Amino acid sequence: MAAAEKADSGTEGGTRPANGSGHGAPEPAAAPPPEDTAPAKDTAPAKGRTPRKAKKARKARKEAARKEAARAKQAGRTSRHDGEGAPGGDRLTELLRVPPGAPVDLEALPARATTGFDGDKRSGKRASEHHAVELAALQERLHAASTAGDRRRLLLVLQGMDTSGKGGTVKHVVRAFDPAGCRIHAFKAPTAEERAHHFLWRVDAALPGAGTIGIFDRSHYEDVLIARVRGLVPPDVWDRRYQEINDWEQTLAADGVTVVKVFLHVSHERQRERLLARLDNPEKHWKFSPDDVAERALWPAYREAYEAALARCSTEAAPWYVVPADRKWYRDWAVGRLLLEHLRDLDPHFPAGGFDPERYRAQLLASRASLSLSEPG
Repeated sequence: MAAAEKADSGTEGGTRPANGSGHGAPEPAAAPPPEDTAPAKDTAPAKGRTPRKAKKARKARKEAARKEAARAKQAGRTSRHDGEGAPGGDRLTELLRVPPGAPVDLEALPARATTGFDGDKRSGKRASEHHAVELAALQERLHAASTAGDRRRLLLVLQGMDTSGKGGTVKHVVRAFDPAGCRIHAFKAPTAEERAHHFLWRVDAALPGAGTIGIFDRSHYEDVLIARVRGLVPPDVWDRRYQEINDWEQTLAADGVTVVKVFLHVSHERQRERLLARLDNPEKHWKFSPDDVAERALWPAYREAYEAALARCSTEAAPWYVVPADRKWYRDWAVGRLLLEHLRDLDPHFPAGGFDPERYRAQLLASRASLSLSEPG
């Protein structure tokens, strides 16, 4: 947690928005394999290739991926690495979902797993490219539908321990979308004005509008995480917040908001490696805070707080999904896949124009003919 976040996380005063003991985590005896086992793809233009040609090549690859995905869908099949579903045909939303009311033991969930994907890093990146094409098309349809009164929108909530990759996931997701149709909000320590209101007040104000995709980098769950671990509010206050969150998210779902809550599950050892990597690279020092070490010492308490939030706030209206995050490429693929499945379920459509296109086509063609006749010679 950043130092700015170690402040009071809100009071119980004000008006609620209209919408409505841990065990230590021992260090593993041996470090896990390197995070990226396959060579990174060279993103620089090939020797002798101009930036314009490189751009055209990337566009061609993207178009080829789109056509292949369309052919696979039409044929009722999927290629091994297109990211379509999981072995056995299970949806990722089912594989990663926390069942409502079920207890959660994060230590029992492997953070290096690639649940629902049977390929390697290279094929995972290709699958993410397939996702991006369809995600962009679905976002356009969602926005278009809103112009005809469709109130539906999607909210991606990202939570996770430090270094789990919330910021990196945001950058990956946004690449697939038109930025004009996204609303990104990173929640920090509440201001004095925000603390004077109910803890959900500032979150309610950041919700996406109709036809928009919202992304929360941290969220209202900080009020049952850091508030609980750091003792910022009394136990009876943070304890009742679980139900208040459930009630609020239920009102969002009833109002057309699809809430996709993702916990990025990073291991204790991987967090240590990523923090050390930041210290080893002067260009990454800006991402490091001395408070990161102090917060790491509270790992068992944060794990217990997350387990409680996942267990008590995974509902039919707004379930939690636990995404293994030790492998960055899988994390990006899985989050993209979860968004894709939810947007497919929404199935937004382009609205009818409400006019006769043939009439206006005839007028435009007639005006062109008239202009041609009026020109001299």
